[in-house]
Amino acid sequence: MRVDPRRAIPAVSAILLVLVQITYPLSAGVARDRITVAVVLLSAGTALLHAATTRGVGWAVGFLVIVSGLGLTAEIVGTATGFPFGGYSYAVDRLGPALAQVPLVVPLAWTGGLYPIWIVAGLLTTSALRRAALFVVGAVGWDLFLDPQMVADGQWSWQVTGAGLPGLPQIPYTNYLGWALVAALMAVLLTVLDRRPAAHPSVAVPVAVFCWTWLGSALAHAVFLGLPASAVWGLLGLAPLGIPLLLRARGRRTATPAGKPDTE
Repeated sequence: MRVDPRRAIPAVSAILLVLVQITYPLSAGVARDRITVAVVLLSAGTALLHAATTRGVGWAVGFLVIVSGLGLTAEIVGTATGFPFGGYSYAVDRLGPALAQVPLVVPLAWTGGLYPIWIVAGLLTTSALRRAALFVVGAVGWDLFLDPQMVADGQWSWQVTGAGLPGLPQIPYTNYLGWALVAALMAVLLTVLDRRPAAHPSVAVPVAVFCWTWLGSALAHAVFLGLPASAVWGLLGLAPLGIPLLLRARGRRTATPAGKPDTE
């Protein structure tokens, strides 16, 4: 059986992403910093490869400009002024080159992390407004994994601590409000970008990455990273997308006649 390279290339990148992420809990120090950078690059690469092969290079570039561009702008403004996330700062010289005290891998992390969420949100609803709302919820849900993990590793720190969610007092509530605001702006622009349907609408790779991020991160935080609170919060935060996604997949399997593969 011939393998469609449009699906194979991002799938290979996704497999490498998972393999590198598995090594994160086993590492420390400089090695962990390098693994963090590798994870971000593979995450963004997987997203952009899938976007380019299903939507075209122009669409992929547009997604990168919107998400990484707004992400970088928000991070630069945020570290300089404390708006919209609250006062925080990055560790120096740990994640490679920086612009205005923001490591350049950070905006790429926005692209890698939010692309699967945007795709999954689009699977769950045909309403642009509901998709945008799900995207905002998913973005905040993803950060419920991301921020505690990176703060525990010392990649950034907050000026105000003791004013966060139960079990996560070191990360202020303002952080999640900031994420919701930035994600809402992204959703508006992505809705405009996403007016044309995909030429090759396979979504297996971003769906798999989403499920791995949701369930794999919960397991890693609870068992390997010693972060049980963020394991629970992240699991719950992405559940509004994850549970309907799993129910949808179950329904498709039930509805697919025997011997006829689901080609999505």
